[in-house]
Amino acid sequence: MSLNAQVSAERVHIGFFGLRNAGKSSLVNRVTGQELSVVSEVRGTTTDPVRKAMELLPLGPVVIIDTPGLDDEGTLGEERVRRARLVLDQTDIAVLVVDAAAGLSRADRGLTQLFEERHIPYVIAMNKADLITVPENIPENMIFVSARENGNIHALKEKIAALVHSVPPARELIADLVSPGDAVVLVTPIDSAAPKGRLILPQQQTIRSLLDAGCIPVVTRETELARTLSLLREPPALVVTDSQAFGMVSRNVPDSVRLTSFSILFARYKGDLRTAVLGAAALRRLKDGDTVLISEGCTHHRQCGDIGTEKLPRWVRQYTGRDIRFVFTSGGEFPENLSPYALIIHCGACMLGEREMQSRLRRAAEQCIPVTNYGIAIAQIHGILDRALRPFSALHAEWEKQQQ
Repeated sequence: MSLNAQVSAERVHIGFFGLRNAGKSSLVNRVTGQELSVVSEVRGTTTDPVRKAMELLPLGPVVIIDTPGLDDEGTLGEERVRRARLVLDQTDIAVLVVDAAAGLSRADRGLTQLFEERHIPYVIAMNKADLITVPENIPENMIFVSARENGNIHALKEKIAALVHSVPPARELIADLVSPGDAVVLVTPIDSAAPKGRLILPQQQTIRSLLDAGCIPVVTRETELARTLSLLREPPALVVTDSQAFGMVSRNVPDSVRLTSFSILFARYKGDLRTAVLGAAALRRLKDGDTVLISEGCTHHRQCGDIGTEKLPRWVRQYTGRDIRFVFTSGGEFPENLSPYALIIHCGACMLGEREMQSRLRRAAEQCIPVTNYGIAIAQIHGILDRALRPFSALHAEWEKQQQ
């Protein structure tokens, strides 16, 4: 698979953790074969997580993350440690780098406990092995290496590669909802936030998934949808729309044709569709003065008519008739304390890895804060959630039973 064949959110994320001066950055540079991180004898040189999407043989496309030392000190050091720990939410495979001469510290053992609690497969890289006599019997998940002497680096990469098989396989985006030969209409408004000349990522990935499944994707704007449907000799097996066009598209697509949105597909692909559907019920319970968190995984430039910061707040206020306050986050920013919020409305998370999205959902569940998704919320507001869930037969049946 080539470097450009997989977006960062779909790549295996490998995080390097450890104490200051364990040689994390030096080891990262050896593993990647690049001067990815600044190296110095001064403790705490790495001040923020450093990320690099790259091709790493024999693993393939990955994202390497070098983190600050987890024993950093002072107010600024505490913030660096907090950011390093947040990387755990994104990590598929962890490498704990330990100064072999110092041995495993209490903090190192605490990290391994965190890895195990979060079900993150990990390897312990005992660095600076050139300074000690390497013991004969070592645990299977441990390896002695030397970043300075380039010792055992290939073996470390092989050990990391073996852990890739521990990462759960990606879920289906859309292929399990259709059959080979099916025509699927994709309604893709020209998003002003998308780079000029390109479709946004959910549209690109859905097209590719349909092509891989042997389907026939038909792409159109919402303004040409009626004309597109009239040109098809048979009704499409499925129509997928950008969520912000849900209302118009629902009126133009015959009720006999299944309809959903890109955002709903990604809620299932990256998160938990059932959780998002149940969370939508909280829209009806919002009261005057409640705060709703609207969170996006990407960091695009906000423009007039932005769905997250303008359209959704307006629709929620109109739907509830309440004076609601909104807070917005984007990219990797997501609050640790969610107690101020009555509801979280999250984007489809196309720019986030599955593990990071699952971590956000877990955090919300632990704090008993309902979470829904852009597409689910918009379908609820427009009174078409029943229809938007029909492609997901088991969940639709459960939802219908709850409505009775």
